[in-house]
Amino acid sequence: MSSASVKTRLLLATTNTKKLKELQELLVDLPAQCLSLRDFPDVNIVEETGRTFEENAKIKALGYATQTGALTLGEDSGICCDALEGAPGVFSARFCGEFHDDDANNGKLLEMMRDIPDEKRTAYYESAIALAEPGKLIGVVKGQVHGLIMRKLFGTGGFGYDPLFFYPPFQKTFGEVPAAMKHRVSHRGQAFLKLRKLLKEHLKID
Repeated sequence: MSSASVKTRLLLATTNTKKLKELQELLVDLPAQCLSLRDFPDVNIVEETGRTFEENAKIKALGYATQTGALTLGEDSGICCDALEGAPGVFSARFCGEFHDDDANNGKLLEMMRDIPDEKRTAYYESAIALAEPGKLIGVVKGQVHGLIMRKLFGTGGFGYDPLFFYPPFQKTFGEVPAAMKHRVSHRGQAFLKLRKLLKEHLKID
């Protein structure tokens, strides 16, 4: 397989089907063949042992690139609540121990913040995306979006904590707005604007 063909195959290193769909939407107009971990059934799961989103993104990108030989995108993201000293942070997806159980995670966050007054319910989403090929980290980009944690869920769109995350400029939660509207301002959307430049430079696309 030529190096050019390897570079145009882009592995999106996630097992979260909702996140995979969002990543594919954000990359839809780039000339890259997007693959998922399902396309590599024999791959070993890379443990997210980092203490920050950036560390986890690097670990995933390099770990899966080495195993698959593919240009790999590793993304880690979550929500950080000021009143909880940044929690759930890197444990956002497994806040309740059960990986990607959005209902349980939202329930736990609501319970922990039950007595937090409205003016102190500030929070931000953060996304870190690492791009790597076997044995080489190409770059890391990040994005953030700030908002508030509601006292109950609003909307059924998005995933994760989106129905709890109130974005003041929209006067709605991320769970209440169309995906395209969320992508324009979200932490992942901001990171992807930077990633697109990084990808184009690496793939030598005008």
